[in-house]
Amino acid sequence: MTTTAFQEPVRQETPGAAVREPRRRTGRLRRVSLPYLLLLPALLLELLVHLLPMAIGIVMSFKELTQFYIRDWGTAPWSGLGNYKVSVDFDAPVGKALLHSFFVTVGFTLLSVGLCWLIGTAAAIFMQDTFRGRGLLRALFLVPYALPVYAAVITWVFMFQHDNGLVNHVLHDQLPLTDKRAFWLLGDNSFYALLTVSVWKGWPFAFLIVMAGLQNIPKELYEAAALDGAGMWQQIRRITLPSLRPVNQVLILVLFLWTFNDFNTPYVLFGKSAPEAADLLSVHIYQASFVTWNFGTGSAMSVLLLLFLLVVTGLYLLFTSRGRRASADV
Repeated sequence: MTTTAFQEPVRQETPGAAVREPRRRTGRLRRVSLPYLLLLPALLLELLVHLLPMAIGIVMSFKELTQFYIRDWGTAPWSGLGNYKVSVDFDAPVGKALLHSFFVTVGFTLLSVGLCWLIGTAAAIFMQDTFRGRGLLRALFLVPYALPVYAAVITWVFMFQHDNGLVNHVLHDQLPLTDKRAFWLLGDNSFYALLTVSVWKGWPFAFLIVMAGLQNIPKELYEAAALDGAGMWQQIRRITLPSLRPVNQVLILVLFLWTFNDFNTPYVLFGKSAPEAADLLSVHIYQASFVTWNFGTGSAMSVLLLLFLLVVTGLYLLFTSRGRRASADV
């Protein structure tokens, strides 16, 4: 009995197949690498503009860099953790002033972010109804966000003037709410002046983000809730706010980082030396670096600020991600 072995048919390759295969691989490699090549200039600019100065600032924080070594800061003696010890020694004048500035910044940030979110959310919900002139009113709401920071804050500086300012003219002359004209850029009132400018400048951003988030909420939910007898406040509490939770999580984080690091507003409003009641960390670090010429201590304070923001951001993202998972499981 004889068996015949099964033989596979011999595949005949065309003469150009061996040439087309490397070309296909080359084309596939180009398609995969093209997005990274397009991102390369932006990454290089990011390295030069942000990461490289950050690395230099970290190195400077370990040196006794004062005005005597400005010309060649590389020759400044190495101090190790000396600048950090001076910054966190809260019994010494430098550490005590830094701690006071930290508490002022935390209080200012919490109030500013809370008011910006509250006003922006209320305005966005109000703008959901259709009425005459809504488009014009939306454009007017966005004017503070569109204006350049320096032009807007300088305008507020003139408005807060003691003798000729519009604020004192309205509060004291037109509406006699105060016994005498107040100094808004000095003393304890400087905190309220800074908070007013920050909220005026920041709430349109919250309004814009919340208004965009409201577009994704189906109107059928409100119609069904209205048929069930739910009022306006119940609809906001049960439908609007839960639906805006992912948007608000990102919005609050961005507002917190922007406000906590804000330098332009207090610097233009008060100049190089901010009052004690409005001594934010950004201006305090500037004074420690460029006014007292102690760049080593100022760099150490900047690194501590960076570490604090990284820790707060990490904890915030951790808790918000757990909240999203818990709501998804339910």
